Amino acid sequence: MQLTIRGLPPEIEEAVRSEARKERLSLNKAVIRLLEKALGKPGPPEQVSISHDLDRFCGLWTEEEALELENRFRDNREIDKELWD
Repeated sequence: MQLTIRGLPPEIEEAVRSEARKERLSLNKAVIRLLEKALGKPGPPEQVSISHDLDRFCGLWTEEEALELENRFRDNREIDKELWD
């Protein structure tokens, strides 16, 4: 369906444009999302953002250090069957 809106108040237009910029959406998608929110309808699931904060640490451990850490955590990975029966 196509819909034309005339006489849109400037503050509403700016709100739509702001939403579009903030969410990196087209104006059309921003209007749809704002209408969905106003009607209490669930929109699309939130996009998961991938963080690269810790990338600089990747690959810094030697194989020996990685094995040592793995050995330290081994006991934590065992399931205590008495707690789950």
